[in-house]
Amino acid sequence: MNISDMIMPLLIGLILFYGVYKGVDVYSAFVEGAMDGTKSALKIFPYILAIIFAINLFILSGAEDFIAGILKPVTSFIGFPAELLSLVLVKPLSGGGSLGTFQTVLDTYGPDSYIGRCASVIMGSSETIFYSCAVYFGSVGISDYRYTIRAGLLSHAATVTAALIVCRLVF
Repeated sequence: MNISDMIMPLLIGLILFYGVYKGVDVYSAFVEGAMDGTKSALKIFPYILAIIFAINLFILSGAEDFIAGILKPVTSFIGFPAELLSLVLVKPLSGGGSLGTFQTVLDTYGPDSYIGRCASVIMGSSETIFYSCAVYFGSVGISDYRYTIRAGLLSHAATVTAALIVCRLVF
């Protein structure tokens, strides 16, 4: 058995023993926390369901391919690899969808290619903007997050641009 296999059980045990040492009813505190977690999950569920529906609609309707087709001539002109368009379009929407797209890029072009390296940098340095907004803002009841979406998409564009430049200079 590895020490890394024991870190979580030891940490949980330490927390439990510390709670008992301080005179806390650990079981009641756990149950209360679990109830609060369930309430939070139920509160954000509609937001998560809506964003998952929207993501699937975007991808399965062909809108992603349509937008990529429209952008392909422009991106080719400025030197942006068209092979990364799907990843750039899906990443702000879905972590799982972008992971599948990322895997396809790596399988097709290889992880050591320029395209594979750019895809890796984009995956590691960008966020699922719409999903995050739905979950985090939905959990506290904020429904007007238009400026957050704009700032998130601007940062996504900056991330993609920086990834391409850095990969071109380094590799």
